[in-house]
Amino acid sequence: MIRAPFLDGWTVGPKLGAFEAPTPESAPKPVRLPHDAVRDLARSADSDQGVHTGYVPGGVFEYAKTFDVPEEWRDKTVRLEFEGVYRDAVVFVGGDAVVHEPNGYNAFEAVLDPYLRYGEPNRITVEARAHRDSRWYSGAGIYRPVHLVVADPVHIPLDGTRVTTPDIDADRAVVRVATTVRNGSRHTRTLRLDWVVEGPDGSEVAAGTSPVTVLPGSDAVARLRLAVGDPALWSDATPSLYRVQTTLADDGGHAIDTDAVAFGIRRLQVDARRGLRINGETVKLRGACVHHDSGPLGAATFADAEDRRVRLLKAAGFNALRSAHNPMSRAMLDACDRHGMLVMDELTDTWTRSKVAFDAAPGFAARWRHDVEAMVAKDFNHPSVIMYSIGNEILELATPAGSAWSRRLAEAVRERDDTRFVTNGINGIIANLDRMREADTGEGADAAGSDPNTMMAAMGDVMARANASELVTTSTEESAAVLDIVGFNYAESRYELDRELFPDRVIVGSETFPSRIEKLWALVESLSHVIGDFTWTGWDYLGEAGIGRVDHPDEEGYQPTGTAGPYPHLLAGCGDIDITGHRRPVSYYREIVFGLRTEPYLAVHPPQHHGRPTATTPWSWDDSVSSWTWDAEPGAPVTVDVYAAAEEVELRLDDRVIGVAAVGAEKEFRARFETRYHPGELVAVARSGGREIGRTALRTAGRLGLTAIAEEPEIAEDGLGFVGIALTDADGIVPGDADRLVTVTVEGDAELAGLGTGRIRTEESFAGPAVTTFGGRALAIVRPTGPGAATVTIASDGLATAVTRLSIAGARAPEAP
Repeated sequence: MIRAPFLDGWTVGPKLGAFEAPTPESAPKPVRLPHDAVRDLARSADSDQGVHTGYVPGGVFEYAKTFDVPEEWRDKTVRLEFEGVYRDAVVFVGGDAVVHEPNGYNAFEAVLDPYLRYGEPNRITVEARAHRDSRWYSGAGIYRPVHLVVADPVHIPLDGTRVTTPDIDADRAVVRVATTVRNGSRHTRTLRLDWVVEGPDGSEVAAGTSPVTVLPGSDAVARLRLAVGDPALWSDATPSLYRVQTTLADDGGHAIDTDAVAFGIRRLQVDARRGLRINGETVKLRGACVHHDSGPLGAATFADAEDRRVRLLKAAGFNALRSAHNPMSRAMLDACDRHGMLVMDELTDTWTRSKVAFDAAPGFAARWRHDVEAMVAKDFNHPSVIMYSIGNEILELATPAGSAWSRRLAEAVRERDDTRFVTNGINGIIANLDRMREADTGEGADAAGSDPNTMMAAMGDVMARANASELVTTSTEESAAVLDIVGFNYAESRYELDRELFPDRVIVGSETFPSRIEKLWALVESLSHVIGDFTWTGWDYLGEAGIGRVDHPDEEGYQPTGTAGPYPHLLAGCGDIDITGHRRPVSYYREIVFGLRTEPYLAVHPPQHHGRPTATTPWSWDDSVSSWTWDAEPGAPVTVDVYAAAEEVELRLDDRVIGVAAVGAEKEFRARFETRYHPGELVAVARSGGREIGRTALRTAGRLGLTAIAEEPEIAEDGLGFVGIALTDADGIVPGDADRLVTVTVEGDAELAGLGTGRIRTEESFAGPAVTTFGGRALAIVRPTGPGAATVTIASDGLATAVTRLSIAGARAPEAP
């Protein structure tokens, strides 16, 4: 069998109709997959996709590639495996339609056999479109990897091996393997399957074999139970992975196909008294919602970028991710398996009622089973996946029809996988938009007719009363009852209430405001039936532009716009970690609240904004920065926050005590100081019971220069290189507000794939080659063009250039499908 990346040699351009004449602007351009067709299109304030996509336009795109099909493939089956094409993908060979996949997040196969012309070049085209169909930045095009597969007509199909571990003891675990064999020939075939289970160290720990007879034009499933001794259990703390190597052989013993699947041995339990347990141990979910885009890469999905996101989120204290609001990529699932990140994978943002003009709702009733099957097939072997979410803030959920859909979807998931839990992100207010005035919540309910984000922001405390109302209780009861775990979005007011009303109900905060984490986490820790909290969001994202911004209403021309950030806002601005991977102050605050950090954290509000009014949303933090280097006159007033799990904090400047403040006077885990800015060393000392428990310091930067540091000096030919760019002094100190334009040049066996910062309001392109630093930082992402080496040079007027070099090794061993 051949299974090879099918990423090079493509072109992309606007899709023209049969009677449309080409123009110079429509000429196809060469690209390498994965590729986001809209990332580099011109943004404008009058984009018809508006704030949802960060004012990036949509379009209809055509990808094309010509490849040779040798005569010897005539007796094989040839197919393309697409991990995701956004959206309404249609694959053609030689102008003939092969397959249509409406869902932009599903993996799918294009079986090319009936359309190929052997012994000559064949042209493949793929159409994709994106137009007012998403509430966030979706990207467009062939944004996830593609593989070419050439196999025997009798073979193991994609996701053909499934592994479960239904029986686990301390000294042994039963591994149940089921492999599907597909017979595309005209003859009945009897073959043999051999399975080898490898332990976390790569050694063989179990093996088995079975014959399998497959009728023509049909599938057969062969099963085997294998005992693995002294199992190393998978959990978020110990992500031990096993592997099943599968070989399909003909009656002569010759291998005709192989498969490889990673899995984990772990046991899941949940109940209202002991919460979520993994391998018998109670686990509270320190969760982050994440969208699928990769920041400066747009929506293009690369394994190294997904792995990096998971690693940095785990390092920041999270142990769980919610894929909002679509199924997670295979690459991110692999990373979650490796790093011990628990996953709530989500099916969709809509069922049958639309949220935006051209979303997927009209086709949902016809294709929902197909979408459920695609998600479960992708996720089945991943130990990181512990929950399937069947939806997010579904509009019709509180109606009788919506209750029926809830039950239908939950049961469909269980039919395909009964080893995980089923949840749903329920927002009682959005589910009752037409009836909110019945909830008797007082002022603010009138906002129910506006954009949902603006409505929730405007309602304030009224929202808590609305979510706890009898209307929400009764109207959502049936939809909640079909779930194993009830997900509530912005409804912590139900946590205590539901313990009384529904004593066996298990709850997870499936989406919550970041600014309330100290109150939310106290509830999670004190209530056994509440198993975790998923903040919106863990990693910042493109689109829903400006939802977490901080404005100053005294600026000339300021116009309140609800949660919609006016052009040129591009990013949401609400992530604990920005799109470059830099942790914002809220991330450190959360880590302290989680009990994972004892060292205090210093967050300084920019002196130039001192005393000015601010306007925020519930998804905002503040504009503080961990810096004591400012373009401010000595003696300028400044506000300093210290985050700490302590009773009090002493603040010092050099050897002088500025003051002592109680922690939690205005906000838990925070002490606030009003002082004056003077260059030097700012030190925060945290104490409890009169004893120092930790300290931290910030120093004023000296003379600034450019630095460029490759996160990994050696990368793979099929990987990515991440180069951190910063303005620093000789000690690596970054200023708070000394930004400047930098230009990036890549020479050698690589090219610039993306360049960006965490600035949420910008007109600069991710394509580079220049960008203005934000908070003194930027990130360059480099993609190899072959093995060898690459040099990355950073330049800025008046500063010495910074240079870093990358060594590029050969491509990594192919991953299992």
